[in-house]
Amino acid sequence: MKVWYAVSEAAPFAKTGGLADVAGSLPKALKRLGVDIRVVMPKYGQIPQQYKDKMNFVGYTFVDLTWRREYCGVFELVHEGVPFYFLDNERYFYRDWYYGQPDDGERFTFFCKAVLEVLPLIDFKPYIIHLNDWQTGLVSLLLDAHYRYYRNNGFYQYIHTVFTIHNLKYQGIFPKDMMNEIIGLDWKFFHMDGIEFYDNINFMKAGIAYSTGITTVSRTYAEEIKTEFYGENLHGILKKRERDIMGITNGIDYEENNPLTDTRIYVPYSADNIDRKLENKLLLQKETGLNVGADTPLIGIVSRLVAQKGMDLIDRMISELLETDLQIIVLGTGEKRYEDMFRWAQRAFSGKMSANICYNPVLAQKIYAGSDMFLMPSLFEPCGLGQLYSMRYGTVPVVRETGGLKDTVIPYNEYTGEGTGFTFANYNAHEMKDAVMRAMRVFRDKEKWKAIMKRCMQQDFSWDKSAREYLDLYNQICRITVTK
Repeated sequence: MKVWYAVSEAAPFAKTGGLADVAGSLPKALKRLGVDIRVVMPKYGQIPQQYKDKMNFVGYTFVDLTWRREYCGVFELVHEGVPFYFLDNERYFYRDWYYGQPDDGERFTFFCKAVLEVLPLIDFKPYIIHLNDWQTGLVSLLLDAHYRYYRNNGFYQYIHTVFTIHNLKYQGIFPKDMMNEIIGLDWKFFHMDGIEFYDNINFMKAGIAYSTGITTVSRTYAEEIKTEFYGENLHGILKKRERDIMGITNGIDYEENNPLTDTRIYVPYSADNIDRKLENKLLLQKETGLNVGADTPLIGIVSRLVAQKGMDLIDRMISELLETDLQIIVLGTGEKRYEDMFRWAQRAFSGKMSANICYNPVLAQKIYAGSDMFLMPSLFEPCGLGQLYSMRYGTVPVVRETGGLKDTVIPYNEYTGEGTGFTFANYNAHEMKDAVMRAMRVFRDKEKWKAIMKRCMQQDFSWDKSAREYLDLYNQICRITVTK
């Protein structure tokens, strides 16, 4: 099995969110299963110099953007056993930030074309091209329109694509003029079941419409996106392709995120000596300006501070929550109104609220390890990684029952003692507060709480199971192709 894994970001080279974590971990798990997988991504200017210094120059080619040709250099670096290829064009990728540029449509059209164009150069003919989110969505359409039957004497003919939707909200919508001016596509692809989207073009929709198989990052999210509420105006085409959609829950890297060996946390511990987790809490409280005390429940939040993550629910209830006997520590950046809300709470509730409005991966690990509870009241959550990290470190999640949160957190049953977290169903601030209060009541019973913590740490959300599901999907697509 040969797989060309195309992604716009991958840890540790470039990261804005969970997509990079997946791209940094899933290929390693597939490699362990014997897959010849290679990752391709842009060579951003922000990639740390320590990795640039290790890259080897492979060669270069040119990418046609209608009337002009753009240089594309190819660099290779083997990282943790997986070959990564970095596509270089300084005009497109040496920017202040990865996304949000006025010419993002052109930049990622170049990337999508280059993903296909460099394959003969590196002498790699995959069975599957695995695409991720809107930044790679054009690849499947370009493969059909320009490459499969028309380039390199059939080199691309039997290549097929899998498109993974990590977050349907971000779709890559651009003016239809790009069809002629940038992409060079025939207008026959501009229709309701193709790339057209309310008289614009939509990269995410192109990936959904033209890929052989489609996956999402949890089973519940795969069902939710077929509905109008969660479908972000793409529920129609998702419903049409529902037989080709598969939900595969994300995992996390269990080697990197191991509380017994993680050097980023204060004190190592495991499920067998879980009492040492308390030392992490006390040191976290001291470092972040919270009142130091073992008996006060500490709620951690590591998140983008945006509406999708349920920040408006927290905004409604933060005063009421902090007036009770608990503490909150937050780490993240996002919309100014939420950043200001947490800063205000820190001033108003000194010693009970710690607002860390920044990106700090080391502090994130300390919060996962040092908190008692981890709050994720998301409006929608394709998979979510925060609850997986928190459970790995024995921190009990409090989540809304949506997407991957519903799939991975088992509601606590006070009568049987079963469960790994506290949940609420409706997107309602009072229901969120009630879930926190229920968690606080159980927290007072140290034996019950310790049992939940251990149960969280005993869950297996490593990539092994998910990687096997992806490999099964790849093999299924190849068998169908051979049959046809």
